[in-house]
Amino acid sequence: MMPRTYFSQPLTVTRRAALMLALGTALWMPLSMTDAEAAPKTALTLGMTVEPTGLDPTIAAPVAIGQVTWQNIFEGLVTIGHDGKVRPQLAESWEISADGKTYTFKLRNGVIFHDGEVFDSSVAKFALDRARGETSVNPQKRFFTAIDSIEAPDAATLVLKLKQPAGSLIYWLGWPASVMVAPKSADNNRTTPIGTGPFKFVNWAKGDKVDLEKNAAYWDKAVAVKLEKATFRFVSDPQAQAAALKSGDIDAFPEFGAPELMTSFDGDARLGTFVGNTELKVVAGMNNARKPFNDKRVRQALMMAVDRGTVIEGAWSGFGTAIGSHYTPNDRGYVDMTGVHPYDIDKAKALLAEAGYPDGFSFTIKAPQMAYAQRTSQILQAMLAEIGVTMTIETTEFPAKWVADVLKGADYDMTIVAHAEPMDIDIYARDPYYFNYKNPAFNEVITSVEKTADAAEQEAFYGDAQKILAEDVPALYLFVMPKLGVWDKKVKGLWENEPIPSNVLTDVHWEE
Repeated sequence: MMPRTYFSQPLTVTRRAALMLALGTALWMPLSMTDAEAAPKTALTLGMTVEPTGLDPTIAAPVAIGQVTWQNIFEGLVTIGHDGKVRPQLAESWEISADGKTYTFKLRNGVIFHDGEVFDSSVAKFALDRARGETSVNPQKRFFTAIDSIEAPDAATLVLKLKQPAGSLIYWLGWPASVMVAPKSADNNRTTPIGTGPFKFVNWAKGDKVDLEKNAAYWDKAVAVKLEKATFRFVSDPQAQAAALKSGDIDAFPEFGAPELMTSFDGDARLGTFVGNTELKVVAGMNNARKPFNDKRVRQALMMAVDRGTVIEGAWSGFGTAIGSHYTPNDRGYVDMTGVHPYDIDKAKALLAEAGYPDGFSFTIKAPQMAYAQRTSQILQAMLAEIGVTMTIETTEFPAKWVADVLKGADYDMTIVAHAEPMDIDIYARDPYYFNYKNPAFNEVITSVEKTADAAEQEAFYGDAQKILAEDVPALYLFVMPKLGVWDKKVKGLWENEPIPSNVLTDVHWEE
């Protein structure tokens, strides 16, 4: 068998040529490696504990939807910044009439959806009419109830006519539930979302990940989006989260699910830990329409049996801030209500006896599978036993089972969940809502908030609302969870604080 031949003529390499070739290779290789090392990464993998049930925040409530899509895929007329303040977005400006009942928005020109559909006032009208219509399933449909009519006199002008003033309307229009969707693509946004944002949807491998890519045709040329690709990976187990971070499989976990593992990253050369604030209010809601929780004295007794400091230490490794109503210290008009029904076992027992339960009673708590809910439930179980109350823990799959049984069905005694929506103290005035709490005085206070656009007046009303809830105890108010983040120290631009549940990628980049 003849050897394989690559050249028709013998190849002769002189000693000088060989030396130059070797030198050239030696010079070229370090330069190439240096260039590769200097080039910043343009892809990012973020971890999330809970996978969204869909990808359209205008038709479903779970916050995980917005944590993937809000400000990445979808945008609104206005947006909420990392400091919690409202900023213009698809509307570049707006005017509010003196009586607070007409809002006129000037919309941006040159905005297109990812499929090429043009954004204008007719699209904005469609999106808001869809959100407020009779058949709307928008999770925040209440935001739009004050709107009487919507007009689009020209492509760049949108006019909202209100039935009565709505002091929080501009703020609400910045929420995920208020993002702009287009007529042609709206029906399919649950699985193939199309928006106007800086990133486009690529793929959703259910049970695993969602892939996004940079929108090269993004309308805001003042924004230099540096990421070319972003992947959201869903990892529910805290140990697996930590392992994925340490191995580099995941670059960032903006809401790390295991506070007890935070110290395991101490001294890590690559990973950093970040503690910020959130709106995550951990409350143990009670069914106020079901005995014995329909008796305010019982609810108050249970609250006095709870040592919040011990709950925070045991459930979340000491990370957290005690609260006495459905409000966080981040929120305007906050009043510390933790002293209204302080921890007092003797008084709790006496109040239970006064309510007709000297020997206590038994009930079941439906607790989601998340670590904070399970741990808090176990601590509450031990604390309530001290006053003779027996609590059985029933683990309830979140979100599907919990939403069906508790949020929609109100079929429960007690439950526990972290309410993530900012400034959502008004949920106790909603009818129906799973607490089944009825208090006309509270409802009137919440209504008064919307009748004025004066910030000081609104904050005073919010203070009144907090006082009523702290006294009535429709839920056991426990603590605010902090935002525990773990990510590569070279990743810049992630929000350390969370005024609204989100993973905004617009400014995220790798340090060069």
